[in-house]
Amino acid sequence: MSEAYARGFRAASVHAGLKPPGKLDMALIVSDSPCTAAGVFTTNRVKAAPVLYDQALLAAPNAQVRAVVVNTGSANAATGALGLENARRTAQLAAERLGCRADEVLVLSTGVIGMHLPMDKIAAGVEALTGALRADAWQQAASAMMTTDTRPKLATKRTEAGYGLVGVAKGAGMIAPHMATMLAVIVTDAVVPRDMLRRALQTATTASFNRIVVDGDMSTNDTVLVLANGASGVQADEAEFTQALSDVCVPLAQAIVRDGEGATKFVTVRVSGAPCEADALTCARTIATSALVKTAFYGADPNWGRVLSAAGYSGVRFDPAQTALWLRDGERTIQLMAAGAPTDYDEAAAIALMEGAEWEVHLDLGAGHAESWLWTCDLSHEYVTINSHYRT
Repeated sequence: MSEAYARGFRAASVHAGLKPPGKLDMALIVSDSPCTAAGVFTTNRVKAAPVLYDQALLAAPNAQVRAVVVNTGSANAATGALGLENARRTAQLAAERLGCRADEVLVLSTGVIGMHLPMDKIAAGVEALTGALRADAWQQAASAMMTTDTRPKLATKRTEAGYGLVGVAKGAGMIAPHMATMLAVIVTDAVVPRDMLRRALQTATTASFNRIVVDGDMSTNDTVLVLANGASGVQADEAEFTQALSDVCVPLAQAIVRDGEGATKFVTVRVSGAPCEADALTCARTIATSALVKTAFYGADPNWGRVLSAAGYSGVRFDPAQTALWLRDGERTIQLMAAGAPTDYDEAAAIALMEGAEWEVHLDLGAGHAESWLWTCDLSHEYVTINSHYRT
């Protein structure tokens, strides 16, 4: 499959003892030739060692990338100088096995904060990975990246221009703009100059990974990488490549929300009638992150007052008397509020709509013509169960 979508790339996954027996816990993605590369990272002031390492590597004037090593179990965050050295050592181990330079290897980590990497297991895992590389192992690589995820996340795109893209991602909790406890690696065999790759990635993540919320918490490790090895020989048109990259990022981002810890519903929060797009996005983000709103989503409770209240403390200026709110599921539209007051809607029908697996809540602020959206999920009892015993 990968040869058809992104030539010259291989992947591998192994169990290295970072997770319980039988579970894949390390992954490796390798290009047969050097790649141009770009990345976007967490905006948390507390950045994990692999984030600091990757940012420094990609900032080099002539940076090229051959491989990405991914480990689970330990986030290698808040681990001091030893954590950064272990990130470097992981890259060096992979480089020695692959026959490339250490500064051509990026590293990604996910798991518990404040835990050092078990370098003996990492070393053994890297050795096993380099001997297991295959062109068709992307699904397994996505599985090896998972922590509290319940399923792997993979997306592909084949373009009419003759090049393709493959993307893998992980994430289920600690998900909030900008990005979250999520990792994503997207590869393409298009010829893409470095600056174009950066611009395309910024645009694509703005409309995908920066539009998702599970719980409102931001991680220390968020990373999205894109690698282009040019194996197709096709020089990418910037607009077409940006769209193709977005076509891979959007389903990966949505898959993270659908697999949110304890989630039972996928909800689009749309805000229109805002003074500007930034205000619409701010308001949507506030609604999508509200614990009261999200628990109402879980209980299928059309308690629209919670939505209006969240909008009211978002910091966006609007007149409550001009607001309106609807529920939609593609087939039905139910207006719950008009001119800041309840409508004579059918409560049973609204509950039935919200009991569905996927639907939209749309708030119009009546204060302008701009709109924006976010993808979120409900907040269930299972979320508390998962996170109250994350380490124990």
